Amino acid sequence: MKLSKLRYRLFGRRVIKTALAVFLTSLICEAIGWPPVFAVITAIVTIEPTVADSIKKGAVRFPASAIGSAYAVLFIFLFGDSPITYTLAALFTIITCYRLGLHVGLLVATLTSVAMIEVIHANFIFSFIIRLGTTTIGLLVSTLVNMFILPPNYTNKIMTNMTDLLKRTGDELEIIVKQVIEKGEHASKRIEIDQHFTKLKSTLDQIDTLLHFQADESKYHRLDPDTKRIFDYEQKNITRLRLIHYHIGNLINLPTQHVCWSQQECSEIEQIVETLVDFMRYPAHYKAAAYRQQVKQLMNQFWESKRPVEDSKSTLFTPEVIILYELLSIYNIVEEILVSEKEMTEQQSVYS
Repeated sequence: MKLSKLRYRLFGRRVIKTALAVFLTSLICEAIGWPPVFAVITAIVTIEPTVADSIKKGAVRFPASAIGSAYAVLFIFLFGDSPITYTLAALFTIITCYRLGLHVGLLVATLTSVAMIEVIHANFIFSFIIRLGTTTIGLLVSTLVNMFILPPNYTNKIMTNMTDLLKRTGDELEIIVKQVIEKGEHASKRIEIDQHFTKLKSTLDQIDTLLHFQADESKYHRLDPDTKRIFDYEQKNITRLRLIHYHIGNLINLPTQHVCWSQQECSEIEQIVETLVDFMRYPAHYKAAAYRQQVKQLMNQFWESKRPVEDSKSTLFTPEVIILYELLSIYNIVEEILVSEKEMTEQQSVYS
């Protein structure tokens, strides 16, 4: 298992495409008789996670490389092959690209500029034209490879990450609720809870990035109906998971005073949350009738907690009311996820 994972990391799609782009780029340059090094540099940095990024950033890298090449030709003409030439070529390339907003192409432009100084000895204009030609070859080859060879598809990765994230979110919810309702324990676990919460946020952001990649990719590779259905399902669920994350954050930031539930009431809440977490870990365990019964039990306790008390200093937003409100909100969102997953599974079985 570990060996297969290592092999996947070493020879992923992007690694294979980068190697192929470098090979084809150097092959074309050798056939034309142009030095391949500059084309290869451009080809390596142009392989992006999506075709859209390759095209978008390639349109920036070409003028940036032209600027770098122009400065290399200018300063080698003025100062020859000397340290001041390297310094000025790099300096002016960086400043110009930055001022023109060509940030994406700044690195490749600077590398091209300083690398050219070593190989230009005569016929500066011809050398400049060749550099533009090799840059164009690198951009075109890497973009075409990215578009037609192993086109990016993040759907399965997103689905796997979201399934894992739902389980981890359930684990986090269980820990937080137990710490909140068990007197005196919440503060001692706050750092650990915050760390888990931050990791969940980071995973959500990573999935969101993959969804943006897939959306960009669909502009150039139309998704088949089945994959499109899965992608739409994933987009809805990432929004739902963010809402769950938001409500968990409210529980973490609950006022520090102790809840006024009895031991039996605390045990009932814990049991309800354990059942909810079980559904989040194992969606196949979900049963609508049992789920509704637990929601009803939470609702009864919620309305009971909202009853006004005689203490004039009391507030409607007691810790008990906040906990029950957040749990009911999470219950509602999790049900949407479980129902949509059940529908998705049924649709896949019909199509298969």
